[in-house]
Amino acid sequence: MHNRKYRHELKHPINEFDVIGLITRLSHVAKPDSHGDSEGTYQVRTLYFDNLYDKALMEKVNGVPSREKFRIRYYGEDLSLIKLEKKSKYRGLCHKTSAPLTQDQCQNLLKGNLDFLMESSMDLHRELYAKMRSQQLTPKSIVDYTRRAFTYSAGNVRITIDRNIRGSDQVQKFLDPTFNGKAIIHDIILEVKYDHFLPHIMASATQMPNRQAVAFSKYATCRTKGEYI
Repeated sequence: MHNRKYRHELKHPINEFDVIGLITRLSHVAKPDSHGDSEGTYQVRTLYFDNLYDKALMEKVNGVPSREKFRIRYYGEDLSLIKLEKKSKYRGLCHKTSAPLTQDQCQNLLKGNLDFLMESSMDLHRELYAKMRSQQLTPKSIVDYTRRAFTYSAGNVRITIDRNIRGSDQVQKFLDPTFNGKAIIHDIILEVKYDHFLPHIMASATQMPNRQAVAFSKYATCRTKGEYI
């Protein structure tokens, strides 16, 4: 695993009734994410990359144990903080690396102007450039959702509750915060993320009777359900 720091990620589809109990328990033991409002809530918009043959999508659908995907993400309407991310999976564990992008750089990327990636001092920029050239990666899909997040320091635990998940293939609209895609995923998604261990208090707070962890991907689900707008 090349000395990378990998994290555990458990995902559960839940409903509104589950959310009420979950938030009540978490409010007593965890802190709302400082990046959100007073409740730890914020909007997330992500642009996913894939190639002509939908390699990232098919690897997810087929359960390939070692895989990666590239994405660009920003929060709310704040275009001053845009991140390029590479998320790698290895036997159920996750590793993420990131690098900043400016709004102008992101717009250039959407237009296919990639020279800045090749000339960048950042490894992740150059890696994306190489794979856009060698694997024909292109921006493929936008996914939007509302996230409420909690943190707990021991175990570096992060709990997220995602809802109102929408998708679109109109990738040129990525930097337009007013654009809304199509509502595609009606489930609420609970994600439990941690480093080497999940403290008992957080395991108890996030326990979902009759809710088993699933291999879920917002990108894959948005790509395979319904028609985009």
